[in-house]
Amino acid sequence: MTPFSPARDALADLLRRRIVVAPMAGGPTTTELVVAAARAGALGWLAAGYKTPEAMAAEIAAVRAATAEPFGVNVFVPGAPYPDRRTLAGYLDSLGPGLGDASWDDDGFDGKVAALLTDPPAVTSFTFGCPPPGVIRALQDAGSAVVITVTSPAEAVLAEQGGADGLCVQGYEAGAHRGTFVNDDAPGRDRGLLALIGEVSAVTTLPQIAAGGIMGSRQVQAVLAAGAAAAQCGTAFLRSPESGAHPLYKAALADPRYTATTVTRAFSGRPARGLVNEFIVEHADAPPAYPELNNATRPLRAAAAARGDTERMSLWAGQGYRLAAELPAAEIIERLRG
Repeated sequence: MTPFSPARDALADLLRRRIVVAPMAGGPTTTELVVAAARAGALGWLAAGYKTPEAMAAEIAAVRAATAEPFGVNVFVPGAPYPDRRTLAGYLDSLGPGLGDASWDDDGFDGKVAALLTDPPAVTSFTFGCPPPGVIRALQDAGSAVVITVTSPAEAVLAEQGGADGLCVQGYEAGAHRGTFVNDDAPGRDRGLLALIGEVSAVTTLPQIAAGGIMGSRQVQAVLAAGAAAAQCGTAFLRSPESGAHPLYKAALADPRYTATTVTRAFSGRPARGLVNEFIVEHADAPPAYPELNNATRPLRAAAAARGDTERMSLWAGQGYRLAAELPAAEIIERLRG
């Protein structure tokens, strides 16, 4: 049994909004998108990934200044450094010049937790693992419910044992990084969302936020009927004016030359779903070196965007990307509600 958290009832109330705007790290999620979601009656989520604790705190302050509505913040759980430096070096050599430092970092984890304890949002979520139970309990004591991203029933059990209040259940259809606890290729990493909701329901009664390929009201109704408490959408908002996605990225989602998505480690060293472009095709042998590889390729991706080369950009997108609409976030939320 999970220890009682006073924040759990508050989370259940928040999830009655039914629509959650995903925390999309790297630029797509902006304070404007979170505020627009809140004003439209949805639950927006700031993405703390790749930001300093100070930048995260500034975004929290900006949202608070614009709305009194609740919102969430998502934090990445750090993994261990990649041990095979020779394999990593060989892969980096294949990428050519212009790389950044292939260094390991913890994405400012401790500093972000400290900042969130000082100024807790309504909900804090974690991706790439479950933080220590002491971190979860401290956030709950500060008044922030805790949600853990999971991709399997086994991960859901670990999250419940750690004291989580809820789960973000991520199906294989989802865009961007897979939220797996371990960066490997073990069987069971490809569960579709509807099947996963059922499997997780069999091992825990924690409320589920369903994520993965949800682009319209019928899909929202499907995951709710399957047992989820709310539907989380990210790709659906990428082309909205509130999205911080690069204009070339937004255009690529509607470009007929991009006909499919795939899961790749080519850009970051962690499995992530994006539009199939030349970089992904040419670098299918990327090692599981995250965040080292992500740090190394960041300048390459930035340079590609600067010269208008979408074949060298990471164009993260879920399987339903063709349905992403160039509409204000509030209108997209209304469409999702049906």
